[in-house]
Amino acid sequence: MSDLTAQMGDTVSVHYLGKFPGGKVFDTSMKAEAVKAGLFSPARDYKPLQVVLGAHQVISGFEEALVGMKVNESKEVTLPPEKAYGKTGRHPMSGKTLQFRLLVTSIQRK
Repeated sequence: MSDLTAQMGDTVSVHYLGKFPGGKVFDTSMKAEAVKAGLFSPARDYKPLQVVLGAHQVISGFEEALVGMKVNESKEVTLPPEKAYGKTGRHPMSGKTLQFRLLVTSIQRK
């Protein structure tokens, strides 16, 4: 089971650290990183994000980066606006390049 690689349809649990080029952190699922970045919120539950691959629950580049990853594998990806929140639009992150550090904590296959 440990050699399972994430595929479309799988539920992947992933810890992530999202930052802008230059290093400013805008979001993370890890409490220690949130504290370090000055983003800590006591109201938030810091735990891995669960993503069903192929269900478009997250931005496309984030989802694509998870495909093929294994449990305990870590990866850094840089997403152009097209793979994030789009080049234009109402989202505050539109037009921005985003960087993510991903760490897969579990993969569940139906």
